[in-house]
Amino acid sequence: MSKKIHYPAELKIKAIKMKQDGFTNSEIMRELGIKNVSQIKTWMRWHRNGETYRFNQPIGKQYSYGKGSEEQDELEIERNRNKHLQMQLDILKKLIEIERSWFRK
Repeated sequence: MSKKIHYPAELKIKAIKMKQDGFTNSEIMRELGIKNVSQIKTWMRWHRNGETYRFNQPIGKQYSYGKGSEEQDELEIERNRNKHLQMQLDILKKLIEIERSWFRK
């Protein structure tokens, strides 16, 4: 089993900027010393989803809703809360639509 490597937040941000500037994953890995391409993909997904607070989380620590880094400001916490509530609402809307389709048949 391999050891987990902690990459600082600055390196993660630099990898994202390099990817946005058109560098390939292998170039980024070679330049920054990243061992696995999945790291870059994960960081890009976090960036796209607005989960940049995750760049500072400890190795292996998975935050659940509402238990993010203490470095989040109030606005970011409220945005995450709104996003979570919106997802719940979307799920309920889909459920209602499915139930309606059952009764129409």
